[in-house]
Amino acid sequence: MAAFEYIRDPAEIYRQSFSIVESEAGLDRFPVDMRSVATRLIHSCGMVDVVDDLEFSATASEAGQRALKNGCAIFTDVEMVKAGIIERLLPANNEIICTLNNEHIRAHAKKIANTRSAAAVDFWGDQLEGSVVVVGNAPTALFRILERVEEGAPKPALIVGIPVGFVGAVESKQALSENPSSLEFITVHGRRGGSAMASSVVNALAGGLG
Repeated sequence: MAAFEYIRDPAEIYRQSFSIVESEAGLDRFPVDMRSVATRLIHSCGMVDVVDDLEFSATASEAGQRALKNGCAIFTDVEMVKAGIIERLLPANNEIICTLNNEHIRAHAKKIANTRSAAAVDFWGDQLEGSVVVVGNAPTALFRILERVEEGAPKPALIVGIPVGFVGAVESKQALSENPSSLEFITVHGRRGGSAMASSVVNALAGGLG
């Protein structure tokens, strides 16, 4: 059987991919410190126009990078976001925490009449202060972290809020953008999002395009 002709070197695949993104996306419209975020977002989904919906607070990248270098915890809404974060890029052996499968989550979700994803946010403890929160799946988790901060919970250093879906995704991202607590944030407006896109932002903040 004849072998297919294709590029087999991982480094070359990355190099060509990022080169194509740079040539097609017009990333010079973004601040320098956000260009690696935009590049990895495009690379994670294959859609150059996704960055047309990218919004971020003025010092989001700086805040996220500083928190990661200081060894902050990273909280994720689902295991797939956790799995997508490249641990070798993390600058300080940062702990990645997902509480969705905690044995008490189902009971707590029933108690608060909300989803398991939202209930899991209530199990994010003292490490929430100065952390990086990454939501890629559940709009209810994004809404819940915003509620918790308004209720007086410790503030994360950065919220990456890119949940995907048809119900609540658009609204939760808008709520993050308009949050009255002046939280640092990165989001992609609209229905698009997902675990790969959310984790790609952390990978960009942690290691650029390395």
